[in-house]
Amino acid sequence: MAADSDPESEVFEITDFTTASEWERFVSRVEEVLNDWKLVGNSAGNVLPQKGAYTSGTWEEKSQDISFADFKFYITHYFLKQESEKDDGKDKLEEDPFPLAMQDLLCMNNDFPPRAHCLVRWYGVREFVVITPGANCEAIISESKCNLLLSSISISLANSGCQIPTFVQVQQKWRRIYAGECQGPGVRTDFEMVHLRKVPSQYNHLSGLLDIFKSKIGCSISSLPPVNIAIRFTYILQDWQQHSWPQQPPDFDTLLGGEVGGVEFGKLPFGACEEPISELHLATTWPHLTEGIVVDNDVYSDLDPLQAPHWSVRLRTAENPQCLLGDVLTEFFKLCCRKESTEEVLGRGLADDEGKENNDISAALSKLTEPSTTVPISKLSVSNMVHSARKHIRRHRRIDESPLNTDILNSVLLYLFPDAAVEKSSENGKGKTAQANPCGKAEHDNLYLQLKSAPSDSLTYRLALCVCLVNYYHGGLRAVAHLWQEFILELRYRWENNYLICGLSGGPPDLRCCLLHQKLQMLNCCIERKRSRDEARKVLEGSEKERRVSSGSRSRPDSATARTLGSTSTKEASPGKSWESWSDSEDEFFECFSDQGEVEAPPADEQKDGSKTKAEGRLQPYNNMTLLKSPELLYIPITQEPAPMTEDLLEEQSEVLAKLGTSAEGSHLRARMQSACLLSDMESFKAANPGCVLEDFVRWYSPRDYVEEEVVDEKGHTVVEGKLSTRMMIPGNMWVETWQTARVVPARRQKRLFDDTKEAEKVLHYLAVQKPADVTRHLLPCIFHSAILKLKEEESVEDVPSVKKSLQQATSQGSKLLHPTTQDYKKLEDFINQLIAMETVVTQARSLKAKFAITESENAEDADELKKFVTSLLEEPDVEVIGAGQSPTGRIIYRLFAKAQKATLLAPLDEDMEVDRRPTGGSIKVPDFPSAAGREIILRTCVPRPAPYSKALPQRLFCVLMKEEFRLAGAFSSDTSFF
Repeated sequence: MAADSDPESEVFEITDFTTASEWERFVSRVEEVLNDWKLVGNSAGNVLPQKGAYTSGTWEEKSQDISFADFKFYITHYFLKQESEKDDGKDKLEEDPFPLAMQDLLCMNNDFPPRAHCLVRWYGVREFVVITPGANCEAIISESKCNLLLSSISISLANSGCQIPTFVQVQQKWRRIYAGECQGPGVRTDFEMVHLRKVPSQYNHLSGLLDIFKSKIGCSISSLPPVNIAIRFTYILQDWQQHSWPQQPPDFDTLLGGEVGGVEFGKLPFGACEEPISELHLATTWPHLTEGIVVDNDVYSDLDPLQAPHWSVRLRTAENPQCLLGDVLTEFFKLCCRKESTEEVLGRGLADDEGKENNDISAALSKLTEPSTTVPISKLSVSNMVHSARKHIRRHRRIDESPLNTDILNSVLLYLFPDAAVEKSSENGKGKTAQANPCGKAEHDNLYLQLKSAPSDSLTYRLALCVCLVNYYHGGLRAVAHLWQEFILELRYRWENNYLICGLSGGPPDLRCCLLHQKLQMLNCCIERKRSRDEARKVLEGSEKERRVSSGSRSRPDSATARTLGSTSTKEASPGKSWESWSDSEDEFFECFSDQGEVEAPPADEQKDGSKTKAEGRLQPYNNMTLLKSPELLYIPITQEPAPMTEDLLEEQSEVLAKLGTSAEGSHLRARMQSACLLSDMESFKAANPGCVLEDFVRWYSPRDYVEEEVVDEKGHTVVEGKLSTRMMIPGNMWVETWQTARVVPARRQKRLFDDTKEAEKVLHYLAVQKPADVTRHLLPCIFHSAILKLKEEESVEDVPSVKKSLQQATSQGSKLLHPTTQDYKKLEDFINQLIAMETVVTQARSLKAKFAITESENAEDADELKKFVTSLLEEPDVEVIGAGQSPTGRIIYRLFAKAQKATLLAPLDEDMEVDRRPTGGSIKVPDFPSAAGREIILRTCVPRPAPYSKALPQRLFCVLMKEEFRLAGAFSSDTSFF
């Protein structure tokens, strides 16, 4: 009674059976995805896929996440993209047509596709849906869970009307076991699979597999239709002993050695260090057989590979084989990430000599200040001091401490500077050798312009090759730092002694090349300007020691000497150096030197040439024009050449100008800075044309700004009058202001627009502070340039179309990667990997050509066929051998297998063995082919199931027999109309 009076006893549980369970939600979700993808309805058709469509066609897929409670699944739709076929309406007249997948079960056009999804290979379907466990989910191993999933799929297909086969992946993922179902109107196909580690002995041949197939069908009719059979045996060739890889190993002892000529330094290594082809797979196929025609049981087999009607070959290449060019590029690229400076790299090796070096230089500087007359000043030049210190270091450095072998270093420097052997022979020799190696040769469509590197015959290009090879073969980072140090010392020696740097084109820096090349060109410009000035000084001293000859009397109007002629050197200056190199300053003018009074002749002495005016710096008359305010002829003045600039200087100048702002004062200062060259030309013009006006200057300098018009004067005569253009008349015009401030100074006495001494020292300092990693980054475009040229050269020999196409793409990609100032290391690394991939393909082609003896073929047609075959092997997944074993290609393949078999079984090689026929009889015990590595058999038929009066439906069994795998993939169809 107490329990009845308890209020809680009145509460009872209510179960709502209308609430969807997790299983029902999963089924509904699958149906929803199938509807979203529009995979419902009748997908029947009678258009069979074309032969090879599964390989050449485009496979597409789309995926989505679904879940069963908290268990994640991926549902993926795979389908072969096909051109839309016109619907002629015939399919609609057929009652209850088979689903498309059932038609594919019997189609023989795409048996054994070389590259396709495993379900495509096993069942031949062109469209299917797969449900797999999520990435972090466990495999579905439990039988109850597998059955639950299959039931869910079956209900989803029935509710949605989807006729596309749907599979569920069960067991461990590596086993690739799928179970599935396909439903149509009154028909159903069940997809089942068996996967074992070992092949059962009773099913290790065709007869046993036929027994399985027939028993599974379970057809009760008395006369079964014959079973259609397709068989493929795969043989693997791994032994290449008789046809070795043709790559010659490099001679590491002589490479870059003293005995090797300089041309060896210009070659990057190429080729693989190991066999790039690991395996050759020969697939022998019998595509259309019928039960009873062929015998294959445990005691005898008719399946002779030489008698197979179809042969196809595929390659298995070595995974990431070591390639010489790739290794060189990779090691060179690694230097970009190093942080050490040259001093840090070489500091330990030179620590003992560092104090001695400082003593040498300090002693030399002390000698400069001592009032001694016994030592000539020429012996105390900076160049001689630096080189004496360098020799001292080399003399006292132990051999084992030197990062780079002396012989190798000398060979490298001789390759970089081929004129070094004769540059000191005579004064004339240096002028000739400087031009002995001109560059500018347009090669390979100006590839260096696309990559922003340097011409392939330039010093910069050769330096990149040397740094790359020295890094790889002769000491890595320390050797590179040593070479770079010696390179800079050589450049300074040439600057101090007026030797032009060979291997650089004349003129200002080429902004289309890399910055390092521009710097070297700038240094060459400085050397050339200083040489011209010093040579002119010698000419003047020889002709008239006490006077200075006017620059207007020179006969070479385009000479750099005429444009950059400066003050003459005093007698105390060293023979190889000009006065300006000792006493340059930004605020100094040449006529302002106090000790130059005797050398600077007064302008009045110019009267000797017969001119009535005090003109200086004349070049030649200009088109017989006269001055507007004077009857004198208008002369072209000798002017200074504009200062050459590298891209970093231009960028620096732009930043300075931009920082001046937009104020009136900033704009005025910006204009003054930009008009330095204009001011110099105006001063030269005034000196050459006394009594001239601005209009005279404009008539010569910018004729378009001087407008001439015909007008009628007071007397009625037509005369031509000129005036300045509108833009020249604007108030505050910079030309007018500059003209008013311009003095009468010839070019030879003006402040130099281009201070070659200062600029040369800036270049040398810039190079000296570069770390090895910085040098590597500077030279990276040149190395890529060289690598692409090497690939083009090797590809042209082997003629590989895929590599030729990839090279064009790589050039375009490289031009985008190398131009930015901030280089993306990850993209550059990917770019190197592309070059390595191309090198690998070329070495594979070379290896195949050697193995197939293309060069030894006497028949031109056979050679062409073999070349085409080898090219196809590199580009296609599976290549058919036309003519199978009876073709020239087939005979070569047979010979490869036969020789490998004899080598494997230690049988004596018969050099005169006939390869056109297979030896018969019992005399030859060694089989020509090894046992098949894989056997694939497809069994097909069309029988009524499950009853004799059911529809005749397609049945299929795909069998895979390998050494450690036995797989049966069956598709068995049933009539569900009355069952």
